[in-house]
Amino acid sequence: MNTSTYPADTEVKCDILEAGRRLYQRGFIAANDGNLSARVSDRHIWATPTGVSKGFMAEDMLVKLDLDGNIVEGNCRPSTEIKMHLKIYREAPEIRAVAHAHPPVATTFAAAGIPLDKALLQEAVVLLGVIPVAPYALPGSEALADSVVPYLKHYNGLLLEHHGAVAWGSGVMQVLHRLESIEYNATVLMYTRMMGIERPMTNSRIDELIRLRPAWGVTAGGRPLGRD
Repeated sequence: MNTSTYPADTEVKCDILEAGRRLYQRGFIAANDGNLSARVSDRHIWATPTGVSKGFMAEDMLVKLDLDGNIVEGNCRPSTEIKMHLKIYREAPEIRAVAHAHPPVATTFAAAGIPLDKALLQEAVVLLGVIPVAPYALPGSEALADSVVPYLKHYNGLLLEHHGAVAWGSGVMQVLHRLESIEYNATVLMYTRMMGIERPMTNSRIDELIRLRPAWGVTAGGRPLGRD
């Protein structure tokens, strides 16, 4: 892998701090919840610390680790979910950033074990696709890290059963936007269910939208459910 394609440490740290603020301000995380990370070389990532509100982080709180989980820079302990982040980077080297949060509506679907798999919105079909539900696992465990592996190649994010949401992608801002899209799609699905009308797009329209993905830089997402 060509290391020249990686962003600089300073850029990644700035993006992580900004994304943490936005997640907190939007109510996607409470107290010290949530975690973010980004890759800066074949072997190293920057990650958020544990026990700190992601809305009020300072640069010196961030932690640099190798892909074995050893701290190489920083004085704080990394997020308790760091095993999941490291597993993602090891299994899918093309992934450059990971974000985990608890956006309330999406987390409601996670608690109910309901995937976001209906084709309700054009942009969601193109940019997001299906958001499956990974099976229950203890937070911070190897089982949780393992639970995300089957989804990495074919999707852009998922719901963690009884837990929250996680997204991955090419950079910190992209994964932040994917979490925002997950929450927005979940909100629309919730409202349609409250209205008693769940009306996905036709399969032919879904096919048209999926064909747009390469031009929009989207390489995964699966095929949301539609109607004939």
